[in-house]
Amino acid sequence: MTIAASDLDTLRLSLGEGAQTGIKVLIAVFLLGVALDTRVADLRAVLRRPGVLVAGLAAQFVVLPALTLLLCRALDVGGSVALGMLLIACCPAGNLSNLLTHRAHGDVALSIALTTCSNLVAVLATPFAFGFWAERHPAADALLRDISLDPVAMGVEVALLIGLPFVLGVAVATRRPRVAALLRRPVEVAVLAVLVLVIVAGVAARGGVIVEHLGEVALPAIVQNALVLLVGYAVGRLLLLPPAGVRAMTFEMGVRNTALGLVLALAYFDRLGGVALVVAFWALWDVCTGLGLSSLWRRRPPAAEPAR
Repeated sequence: MTIAASDLDTLRLSLGEGAQTGIKVLIAVFLLGVALDTRVADLRAVLRRPGVLVAGLAAQFVVLPALTLLLCRALDVGGSVALGMLLIACCPAGNLSNLLTHRAHGDVALSIALTTCSNLVAVLATPFAFGFWAERHPAADALLRDISLDPVAMGVEVALLIGLPFVLGVAVATRRPRVAALLRRPVEVAVLAVLVLVIVAGVAARGGVIVEHLGEVALPAIVQNALVLLVGYAVGRLLLLPPAGVRAMTFEMGVRNTALGLVLALAYFDRLGGVALVVAFWALWDVCTGLGLSSLWRRRPPAAEPAR
């Protein structure tokens, strides 16, 4: 069966080989800065909650992509939009979830443990989960066949972007805590500033095209964002976590590593601009909903909620 491509499926948003390489380096350095805030004690906390950990990982890499696939079919989105939504669903939790959990009076230790583990597991899980679920959407699968996506190559990319900086950051934090404390914030702020400049420049260059297609990605991204937040909340309640734990699980599911998703989108789908457009809009919307929800919960400490 031949599936016609929409205008969005043929939109090119390539930044060029040099720019893409530069963004990959920036993301790796940013993740290094995040890892500088991770301690061995945080990793040990993962082992203390094996049931919650396994359930959280299963929800992230199985439940979220499966529900996203159903959502893509229900909304009848195009192939590149479906790829962008599935890529988001298969990415690990974003480190912003830890900050939002703290702001919302959630279980920060659980949040850090889940984020740490999901990002490590993502080295293998993200490329293969993405390939598995994308093949089950006809339009997305057709586009994947055209570009011949190699899960192994994507796995190597994820390992270099997540695994290597993370291991290096934890090693520095463990052996040179003072150095880690001095470097952590400047590294994160500097990299984020450069990334913002890159995104602004990209939008300025292709602003008209992006606005033209924004309506095609906004509704699916907004609905998916609400869905993943609800899944996180439901998982926390099903696991009978205390209110602080439910809040942590909500943000772990709802806040995805969109920085990784954007790098992968630009690296592997530069001919499918819809993929990067979905991820970019998702990243902005995710910050807005995360801050809004954390602000709401911040005004209502868990102790004020009735015990279950």
